[in-house]
Amino acid sequence: MITLGIETSCDETAVALLEDGRILANAVYSQEEHRMFGGVVPEIASRAHLEKVDRLAAAVMKDASLAPRDLGLAAVTDSPGLAGALLVGVSFALGLHVRYGMPVIGVNHLEGHISAMYLSHPDLSMPFLALLVSGGHTAIYRVDGVGKYTCLGRTVDDAAGEAFDKVGKMLGFPYPAGRAIEEEARRAAATDRTPPFPIARLPGPSLDFSFSGLKTAVKYFIAEKGAEWTRGNRPLICKAFQEAAINSLVNNCAAASEASGIRRIALVGGVACNTRLREAMRQRLGDTVYFPPPALCVDNGAMIACAGYRRFKSGLTRFPHMDPNGAL
Repeated sequence: MITLGIETSCDETAVALLEDGRILANAVYSQEEHRMFGGVVPEIASRAHLEKVDRLAAAVMKDASLAPRDLGLAAVTDSPGLAGALLVGVSFALGLHVRYGMPVIGVNHLEGHISAMYLSHPDLSMPFLALLVSGGHTAIYRVDGVGKYTCLGRTVDDAAGEAFDKVGKMLGFPYPAGRAIEEEARRAAATDRTPPFPIARLPGPSLDFSFSGLKTAVKYFIAEKGAEWTRGNRPLICKAFQEAAINSLVNNCAAASEASGIRRIALVGGVACNTRLREAMRQRLGDTVYFPPPALCVDNGAMIACAGYRRFKSGLTRFPHMDPNGAL
């Protein structure tokens, strides 16, 4: 079966074609329009999706030498995300259904990120833990099967990627700032003394995350040191912030692995592109940590096609109850 995957939940318009787990074509348009605003503007995102989604669909169909009538399924992100942006993708998928009669299945964006693992590690056995880290979400899930997810911990405030972007804005980096912070942190000498930013740990056995305190600590540190000192020492600040954020992620993941007895861990989501995070996960948790290639960590249509295809094969056409945070 050939599945068309459509992703329009935030600021990437993405369309892909998948044939029984094999990617035939994968196209992503990253919206640069938001840079001048320092964050995603929902109305601008919706308009950009509206302008691009049909063009990307046509492009992947051409790349794969296929016609719409060759498709067996359309999978589209229907939650969570920006309402207007999601509406564009869902409306496009339903239009294909009306015109060509193909079935349409809604896909949870977070399940899409987890399903990206099956595209690069198809033999990964369950159960496994999934550390999902992105600009809008940070959580640990136990994965027992298609549609079988147990949330073991999630952020109680900012997502990790959101914290990277907000700290980046304080330091003068354009949006999105994750890659800039990672690159700047590499410039800090190993022997340089970095600021002692806090590593959040919630009381008791909680596996939840918190990044607002770390973000505030960076803000006050910068204010105390002043603009001139900050400009000359940005690598140190970036390294200290990044290490504190990564330690929080790794600590909770290690605790979840210990408590559950599950050693197989998948690192997914946009922040999973961070090389230092990958290194820290492997150093702490060993070679049973898996992650997709960077192109499948960021928002993409292939992960949505994979999740939709797996659900369709399992006879699952609806999601379990969604909480207000859009968690699985």
